[in-house]
Amino acid sequence: MKHRYDIEMLWKKYKYEVMWHDQNSYNRIRKMMKDKYEYYEVRDMIHSALLIEPSKGSVVNAFSHVWGYFKKICEPSEKELFKKLKEQYVLDQVETTTLIYFIYCMAMFYDVTYLKDSSLIKNFKIKIAN
Repeated sequence: MKHRYDIEMLWKKYKYEVMWHDQNSYNRIRKMMKDKYEYYEVRDMIHSALLIEPSKGSVVNAFSHVWGYFKKICEPSEKELFKKLKEQYVLDQVETTTLIYFIYCMAMFYDVTYLKDSSLIKNFKIKIAN
């Protein structure tokens, strides 16, 4: 049996990517974290969530949620760019990769370790490296 710490570290790594894919899965796993589930159960729920095609609503929700790390420390121009990107995404004028790239750049610039360590950012770095 994996220790509670390992389960929490797994969730910490994947929670924003899960939210990006499906808010309902995010909520279910969050609830699981309050109970005593085994590592493999949480891991399997995360894996299942990541197989769900992200909806426009889940992407906008996760993008807005992650933006919370920057909204009080960013420049006004960055805030305007966030709003513009969100609007353009809703209108199908930019892809999800553009939103993730923006979050990636902000996380690197402001050195937000929690986000830099998240699978949403780490998996994106792997994609752009290839």
